[in-house]
Amino acid sequence: MYHLLLVKELVQAYQAFEMHSGAHIKEMGLTTTQFDIVATLGNQPPMTCKELGEKTLVSKGTMTGVLERLEAKGLIEKFMNANDGRSYKIGLSKSGDRLFKRVFPEHVEYLGKSIGKLSKKEIEHAVTVLREVKTIFK
Repeated sequence: MYHLLLVKELVQAYQAFEMHSGAHIKEMGLTTTQFDIVATLGNQPPMTCKELGEKTLVSKGTMTGVLERLEAKGLIEKFMNANDGRSYKIGLSKSGDRLFKRVFPEHVEYLGKSIGKLSKKEIEHAVTVLREVKTIFK
């Protein structure tokens, strides 16, 4: 049962991070899911829904609604997929790209102020341990 200590700490660390990160993203006028999609599409060529789902933390069931809201806000555009006429690719619109260029660096800096309280060695150790934990579940 000792392993439950690790589970508890992982969950609490994730929840603390989500609260801290999510509050800042909300201040910027986005949901965490919208930010994830905008950040993933930023500086990238358009991608299919499947590719976007694989590169984000957004579940397939949530993706459609979020994309519809981002499209309604004029932040993304859909393009015909030249490789598969049955699907389309998604990319940032010009206003979406402007938003990305404003919010992404701002959020990276915001997170850096907190994570920067750890030394480089502590960060490297945490990354190593988290990668080891991740491999347990693959």
